[in-house]
Amino acid sequence: MNTDVAFTPAVREVQERRGSRRAYANLDQRGGFQSAITAELAAFIAQRDSFFLATANASGQPYVQHRGGPKGFLRVLDERTIGFADYRGNRQYVTVGNLAENDRAFIFLMDYAERQRIKLWGRARVVEDDAALLERLMPEGYKARPEQAILFTIEAWDANCPQHIPRLYPEEDVARIVDDYEARIAALEAKLRG
Repeated sequence: MNTDVAFTPAVREVQERRGSRRAYANLDQRGGFQSAITAELAAFIAQRDSFFLATANASGQPYVQHRGGPKGFLRVLDERTIGFADYRGNRQYVTVGNLAENDRAFIFLMDYAERQRIKLWGRARVVEDDAALLERLMPEGYKARPEQAILFTIEAWDANCPQHIPRLYPEEDVARIVDDYEARIAALEAKLRG
């Protein structure tokens, strides 16, 4: 069952003690988490300009890295695969090194404006020296320098509840709203002076 990626025996035992196991047992009976990318998930991914990628090294030491770019830089490649051009950054290569030892990975996608989040469990791999793949993954006109591609195969995904997600808006959206209000106020003031 693909819920095992999140609900290990230890987690199931805690769920049982705290009274939530029945709800998640029902999820298991319905077939578990989704694993294929739906049209809705693809649309959600296409609107993201950032996400968090978690990996762990061979000894289990976790690492979470923020990834960002223009909307749509994280691309759906097929019904179970997403990928992105991995841009040159601080050159620590923790994620790349971790994936060389342990391909298990996790992606956390947030939409702060709509208070939605998606969790993706799967396996990731680094693809070097594939110009055609990098060209497919690079956002048009984006000036970042890609070093390699990272492909992520989804094993399970789930949406989370919106509880405790702060509603945040991108700066350019707020600026556009303020500009619209200022224009409306100016028009109304001009009409009053009339």
